[in-house]
Amino acid sequence: MPVSMLSGVAAYLIYAALPLSVNLRAFASDFVSFLQPAMIFCMLFLSFSRINPKDLRFTRWHLWLLLIQSGCFVAMALIIHFTNFSQAVDILIESAMLCLICPTATASVVITDKLGGDVAAIVAYTMMINMTTALVVSLFIPILNPTIDMAFWQAFVVMIRKVFSILVLPLILAIFVRKFLPAVNKLVCKPKDLPFYLWVVSLSLALAVTTRSIAHTDVSWYFIMGIGLISALCCIFQFKMGHLIGRHYKDKVTAGQAFGQKNTIFLIWISYTFMNPVTSLAGGLYSIWHNLYNSYQLYQKRKTT
Repeated sequence: MPVSMLSGVAAYLIYAALPLSVNLRAFASDFVSFLQPAMIFCMLFLSFSRINPKDLRFTRWHLWLLLIQSGCFVAMALIIHFTNFSQAVDILIESAMLCLICPTATASVVITDKLGGDVAAIVAYTMMINMTTALVVSLFIPILNPTIDMAFWQAFVVMIRKVFSILVLPLILAIFVRKFLPAVNKLVCKPKDLPFYLWVVSLSLALAVTTRSIAHTDVSWYFIMGIGLISALCCIFQFKMGHLIGRHYKDKVTAGQAFGQKNTIFLIWISYTFMNPVTSLAGGLYSIWHNLYNSYQLYQKRKTT
């Protein structure tokens, strides 16, 4: 994973230095925009194919994480609404809000499986937190960004469409194949590590996109460092809290990944769609922190096996 992350950064720097035409750069951008979600879809389909739908269940630690994520977001939204901070402070608070409410990463299924966690439990939580995020963010859009001319139901439908395309559709397809095409299901389940390697390639692409965002932003480096610090503190808090709650319910690994590993692509999309676009930097930087920590966890797991 660290090699994949460094490769993504290096790939963008090399790409930016090459004397390519405008048309070729536009093609490369469109290709990456298509390839990244396509690979995530395939990765999720392969991972979901290994799960029996009957194993998807609600647990108590799900409730605690849902309450903490939504509660922190609502509290910070009210702070922004009832105080008169500067725009810079509001952006830092919004960055923290997005890091906290952001749904669990689609790749959490792959990493949780590698770490020996409960794959079915994290899939169930991923579904629940995506629905919760769509509901809570849609409710508070008028407070967060009064300039957006969008009613609650409009915002909710927009977010649900996004969730359906990146999460629900591969699950439905996996359930259909498992039930009606068992031979195909057996075939796609055979390469056990394929979802992980798809994620490694997707991670490289994600870091290339993150590097591009940072390189092209007009925000000062001091402000980028501030957002980076906020996102790092949120990452530490969420993994630590997830581990503490999970340990109480004897599911430390799964709860830690469910709370700490974020769908930063979704976070960036929320930033550009509903919030100040500068907050999208929090998503790119958070992806660095949680993947570094996941790399450390996989290293520790490898040492003990």
